[in-house]
Amino acid sequence: MGGVPADVWTWLTTASNWSGPSGAWHRLAEHVYVSGVSLAVACAIALPVALWLGHIGRGGALAVNISNAGRAIPVFAVLALFMLTPLRSAGYLPTVIALVLFAIPPLLTNAYTGMREVDRSVVEAARGMGMSGGQVFARVELPLAYPLLMTGIRSAAVQVVATATIASMVGQGGLGRIITAGFNTYDTPQVVAGALLAALLALLVEAVLIAADRLFSPLRRTAVRRSAAS
Repeated sequence: MGGVPADVWTWLTTASNWSGPSGAWHRLAEHVYVSGVSLAVACAIALPVALWLGHIGRGGALAVNISNAGRAIPVFAVLALFMLTPLRSAGYLPTVIALVLFAIPPLLTNAYTGMREVDRSVVEAARGMGMSGGQVFARVELPLAYPLLMTGIRSAAVQVVATATIASMVGQGGLGRIITAGFNTYDTPQVVAGALLAALLALLVEAVLIAADRLFSPLRRTAVRRSAAS
């Protein structure tokens, strides 16, 4: 094995490239931090709104259309605009805001769609059994909407992790700093290594969320309880 692949492997297996404030471990921790905060904030904003609108069945289509329109705005353009405001000296805040705006559309769209695709006859049957609105939401609609809800979370998480490399464009940390540093020094193996680490992190995040989806799925827990009862 020779050429760039060998040089990338050498970069990845050189201990000095992983240590210190500019090392890969530190950059990885920064990347996970900014991605995690952005995803958590986006979930806190989008999911309650989407689930509530899906439950009441009003206003959701407009909210989804507005959020989807935001997908047409490049994240880097939003970040660049923030750099022209006093927020430019607010650390990771501009990056987090840009990533939150980027993550909201898939979260909102999938959660709302999941709620609205719940069979209305099942919902009406639950109401006919005397369930309150809150009970219908928690025991019927949310479990049935769970697959699409998790699909939205996985999609948003992977997109945020992949896009968080833009933080380096405004002098913030993350794996993007490895890539930009490689560009600045014409170090192709370093550029490829940084991109590879970002891609592997995105794949790892998706794998963890897929495992969590299968572990915490309400339908799976119901099947386990029925199996244990029998």
